[in-house]
Order: sequence, then C-alpha cells, then structure tokens
Amino acid sequence: MVELAKPLRWANEGDALQLAELVNFAGEGMPLHLWSSMTKDGEDPWEFGRRRQAKKAKQGEIVVMDFGSGAVAGLTGYAIGPEPEEIGPGFPAMFRPLQELENQALNTWYVNVLACYPEHRGKGHGSCLLGLAEELCKSKGLKRLSLIVASNNTGAKRLYERTGFVQVAKAKCVKETWKTDMEHWELLIKPI
Repeated sequence: MVELAKPLRWANEGDALQLAELVNFAGEGMPLHLWSSMTKDGEDPWEFGRRRQAKKAKQGEIVVMDFGSGAVAGLTGYAIGPEPEEIGPGFPAMFRPLQELENQALNTWYVNVLACYPEHRGKGHGSCLLGLAEELCKSKGLKRLSLIVASNNTGAKRLYERTGFVQVAKAKCVKETWKTDMEHWELLIKPI
C-alpha cells in the first residue's frame, strides 16, 4: 500500500458531495447526464451520484487532496489487466468508445478520474496527483499509466503532455442526448 502524506488522504463517505462534483468535472458533464437517466421516482441525480461516490470511497478507491476544509481535488484509478473487456451488442453506446480505448491500454494503471475544483487549478495539484498515480502504478508492478481525456479539454491535455503522456489513439464521442461540444475521446499513455 502506498503511504499518503498530507494534504493527500484516502477519501471517505463524508467526501461524497465533493467526489460527485469532481467526477462530473472530469467527465465533462457526462456523469450527471447518466445519473439523470439512472434515477427513479424523481430522485435527485446529484444524490444518486453522491451515493455512488460514497460507495467507492468506502471501498478505498479514491485519493483526495484536502487542506483542512474538504476535498479540493481527487484521483481515482485502477489496473487494466492483460485481456481486453468484451464489448457485446448490449454494451451501452456512450461507453463503447471509452471501452474501445481502454482495451488499447492493456497492462496499465488507468487514471479514471483526475479532477480539481476550478478555483484550485493552476496550483500544482494535478501534477501532485499524477505523481501519486505513478507510485500506485509501480506498486501494482505496472510500467505504464493511461488515461482518456476529452479532445476539447485543452488545459488537461497540456498538463498530461507536460508530464510525459502521449496520445496513442482517439475515438469519436457518442453523445446520444448528452449536450456537449466534444467530438473525440483521446487515449494518452505514459511509460514510467
């Protein structure tokens, strides 16, 4: 297990509100769109998202940056194994391009969510969390990091390129009823 030093800590269920907001930032609004379609009986989609993030936090899947007043940035990731995930006919269309890209990132530690509140950007938090991602990658015996970024997220792409990530593939975004200006998802990989 990788040791965390302040201001980094493992997320807990009390971070659910911030985690839902951070996931939505990272996903370019796609998570809220999906939560809206997954709720029943007039449930608040944000509450649905908070419950999902609280569960992940409880399972020890998320690291946050907290300077004493709550999470201001977060990192979620996992190892992608040596075998691609099957994409069958029932696979949700919006997720298909994302899974196709993940299937090209076998044997990597995948940065699923890296996000920071807008007012805390430009302070090195993303670089710090990417450094932690490298440690987590090495702790799993892997030699490459991977992530997927929206083609129009120029700020994030600059950070990733500056820290050694290189685009290796892209896939057209499937929007369905999701309103976004994004056209493509881009897979970036970094050897460590």
